[in-house]
Amino acid sequence: MKLGAFSVSLSVKDIRASKLFYENLGFTVFAGDLEKNYLIMKNENSLIGLFQGMFENNILTFNPGWDTNAKTLENFDDVRTIQKHLKKKGVALQGEADETTTGPASFMVTDPDGNSILIDQHV
Repeated sequence: MKLGAFSVSLSVKDIRASKLFYENLGFTVFAGDLEKNYLIMKNENSLIGLFQGMFENNILTFNPGWDTNAKTLENFDDVRTIQKHLKKKGVALQGEADETTTGPASFMVTDPDGNSILIDQHV
C-alpha cells in the first residue's frame, strides 16, 4: 500500500512556544495559519503538524496522493482502496470514507497501543 506523505500531528498547549521550539530544531513553517492555531512545520522530508485545541492526543498522519512537499503524486493508492484493504484484514475503523465518492476523504484507525492513525487524502 502507498500511504503517501507521513507526518506527526501534535496536540500542543501553546502553539507559539511550540513553533519557536521546532524552529530551534531547524524546522520552518511550511503551511497552516498561526491565528487559526495550526501550523505544518518542515525540516527536509520531516513534517510535524502543530495543533492547539483541535484534538486531545497526538496522531500519526498519512496523506495518500501527496509527497512531502504536498505535491500531488501521479500514482497513489486512493484512501478508499486503503480502507477496503484494512477492512478485509479485520482492522476496526473509526469513521469511514464514503466508498461511493472520489477525491478528498479520510478515516482513522487505532493501533494496538491506542495510537490514532489518520489516513487523510486531500486530492
